[in-house]
Amino acid sequence: MTHLKIATRGSALALWQAEHVAAELERLHEGVTTELIRIKTTGDKILDVPLAKVGGKGLFTKEIEEALLDGRADLAVHSMKDVPAELPEKLAIRAILERADPRDAVATVTGGPFSTLPANAKIGTSSLRRVCQIRAKYPGFEFVAIRGNVQTRLDKLGKEADAVVLAAAGVKRLGIDDQMHFFLEMDEMLPAVAQGAIGIETRAGDERINPLTEVLNHPDTAVCVAAERAFLARLEGGCQVPIAGHATLDGDTLHMQGLVGEVDGSQLIRRSLSGSRTEAISLGTTLADEVLDAGGREILARLYAEND
Repeated sequence: MTHLKIATRGSALALWQAEHVAAELERLHEGVTTELIRIKTTGDKILDVPLAKVGGKGLFTKEIEEALLDGRADLAVHSMKDVPAELPEKLAIRAILERADPRDAVATVTGGPFSTLPANAKIGTSSLRRVCQIRAKYPGFEFVAIRGNVQTRLDKLGKEADAVVLAAAGVKRLGIDDQMHFFLEMDEMLPAVAQGAIGIETRAGDERINPLTEVLNHPDTAVCVAAERAFLARLEGGCQVPIAGHATLDGDTLHMQGLVGEVDGSQLIRRSLSGSRTEAISLGTTLADEVLDAGGREILARLYAEND
């Protein structure tokens, strides 16, 4: 009998993801039992300040990783878009599950697209990535920083916001996608790096745990996420800056798009690149260099300076 302690955040979505992983581990391995260890992270505690102003990296992972390192947990389940590009030295992402819908979803007071909202409509999101891409097309919109779990943010619709933008994967996993009115396609809204992917983090040399979790790895998703995270790492990205990236596979060919934007939407630097799936990390790094050279370097330098 092997008992696994799984560290997770306590939100409904985080618990859904951790319970899904727990069920898969018990299904695939005879004699495995699981237990969820709920941990409140810094990002969960600070709800009245936009993430861009909180500063630092690992706002949703640091305390969970500490539980891994001190032995309170055997593995952790994360939304990969919350995981910083650099991990603590003794930890590793052991498996990435098949990605769900990577797009963003929108609920509006009109029940229609952004074009049905008034020119000064209030859009609920704390994501600078979303803000810059929406502002580029709708410069008159105002933005309301809303935090909290998925349903809490949706409940702001019609009260504090005329529209609320959320990750499609989250609302679908929770079975509340019927509350959303439309989904933003990739040409309208490039998603966050690794959006829609669930990752399992473990201690790097744990020979008891690692073989059990590796069977949950989805190779195609892992390749795409590796390219996206290499892009993010090269840009030294975090919650304080508007960065987007998404990769897809067509056979053995990897296609990737990346973006850095001005928060006011005045400039979006978007580039794309294709290459072999075996060169995922170098592809992501090269794409980041193209974005930096096209003006992204100046945008990021100014934003990082403002947030210091």
